[in-house]
Amino acid sequence: MAKNKLAKFSDMDSYPHVFQCPFYNLQQQGGRHEMSGKWNTFFGNDNPIVLELGCGRGEYTVALAKMYPDKNFIGVDIKGARMWAGAKEALEQKMPNVAFIRTNIEAIAGFFDKDEVSEIWITFPDPQMKKVNKRLTSTRFMSLYQQILKDGATVHLKTDSNFMFTYTNEMIKSNRYEVTFSNNDLYHSSFSDDKILSIRTYYEQQWLERGLTIKYVSFKVTHRDTFVEPDVDIEYDSYRSYNRSKRSEKNSSQDVV
Repeated sequence: MAKNKLAKFSDMDSYPHVFQCPFYNLQQQGGRHEMSGKWNTFFGNDNPIVLELGCGRGEYTVALAKMYPDKNFIGVDIKGARMWAGAKEALEQKMPNVAFIRTNIEAIAGFFDKDEVSEIWITFPDPQMKKVNKRLTSTRFMSLYQQILKDGATVHLKTDSNFMFTYTNEMIKSNRYEVTFSNNDLYHSSFSDDKILSIRTYYEQQWLERGLTIKYVSFKVTHRDTFVEPDVDIEYDSYRSYNRSKRSEKNSSQDVV
């Protein structure tokens, strides 16, 4: 398994559309990556740049790029062995509007200039029920996204976690962001974008087959000077999700990873 991972990392080192720079390496470069401010030059056009944060295998990044050739898509994740699958597919299919960054999402502001990003997708993140600062929709991360997002840009969250969905809606409410759509059962809702509905990753299909509902919320991020972290009591998820550590009960002493 370790050799297989090393082989994938080696592959990605040779991929022209993959940039590997974990947080530690970025710090050694002064906190700014050489691609910051140069993504439209890399893609060879001025099309909008869309990020998928926590992209995993890159299935969503690649699928969106196929559906929207007039946008540029960049998948971001620290787990390169998973990302390799999407990166390889994009390379083999010669997709000109796809790139990947292997880094910690906490370092995302070092890879883009102000207003360089037009949209963010957050797909099935770990809800981090005990670690608010690690939730990808916490105010800590919203302040990072604001540094690179255009004012009024859209952020999308797709999740199987009721905890993450509820928390995100409370964060939106506390900071008075404009909700464009929110529903706790996406595939039985009034959401009408058939293109988006047609994208179902491997793990998403597994969750649906288990009878779990998929939650979705999108909202517009207006720039602000201060953020309000919601102070709410939310019931923890109690089930084991695919490819994720067991979610503990509220009175559990075991930390959620």
